[in-house]
Amino acid sequence: MIATATRKTDAAHRFYPTRIDMPANLRAQVVAVLNQTLAATLDLKTQAKQAHWNVKGMNFLQLHELFDEIAGELEGYVDMVAERVTALGGTALGTARIAAAESLLPEYPLDAVDGPEHVAALAERFAHYGQHVREAIATTDNLGDADTADLYTEISRTIDMRLWFLEAHLVKKADLD
Repeated sequence: MIATATRKTDAAHRFYPTRIDMPANLRAQVVAVLNQTLAATLDLKTQAKQAHWNVKGMNFLQLHELFDEIAGELEGYVDMVAERVTALGGTALGTARIAAAESLLPEYPLDAVDGPEHVAALAERFAHYGQHVREAIATTDNLGDADTADLYTEISRTIDMRLWFLEAHLVKKADLD
């Protein structure tokens, strides 16, 4: 276990030469935020697939397809975030083991069965992830990295939209009265 942790630490601090006009200490701070996002995004993607594979009950097909579509979008963000890390000269820390160890998201409830249980679980995680992304917008903007802040802004718009889609499934008529 120590050897794995040491390799991760070494990789997290290794930077490759780049001509990007950002100081190394700034790039290191941005890469740390991006790698935290990478872990959470990978985790959220696999949680959406968990829901996709295991949803049962009314609206099965609609939710099965929605969860798969969400997972596909998240896969695109995994790639965007990892590529931004490497563009800044850093090492993208994107293995399943690292994602599991570093994700800020709670574990997915493996006892979820019906659609509303999966929708509620994903909505909770999307809200948490969305909060992280908005904090990352502010952090990277404050560090002077407008490009990374813009990447996070793009992610944030989709995450908020998907949270809206998920929450719309949970609204009952009594909630509207």
